[in-house]
Amino acid sequence: MEITLFNKTGQPVVYFSAEHENSIFTWDGHAVAYIEDELIYGWRGKHIGWYFNGVVYDVFGYKLGSVKDKCPCPTLEEEVKGTKYPRYIRYTKYAIQLKPIHRRTYSNEELIDFITQNKV
Repeated sequence: MEITLFNKTGQPVVYFSAEHENSIFTWDGHAVAYIEDELIYGWRGKHIGWYFNGVVYDVFGYKLGSVKDKCPCPTLEEEVKGTKYPRYIRYTKYAIQLKPIHRRTYSNEELIDFITQNKV
């Protein structure tokens, strides 16, 4: 099953795939991050945020994106996804950040920039 994540303006930006160990893919098919439990890691092992109750949070507790049902505005239609490229081997995980209080406001950072910050 693939779950699409939308940014704060309702655009489909990335998706994650349960069949690929919850790897997060860009629309063009590159694996750039992954979800393990509620933690989001960049592909190089850096803990970059949380995925909780359908919402993506950064390490400061700001929202960056969400599933369709949690999006604050109407969502756009998803385009056809690119073919998934082979995934690189995941790096060793770094230390986990302390979990912040989840804020109701969105970060100024774009979801795609956040997810791709620690890619290979």
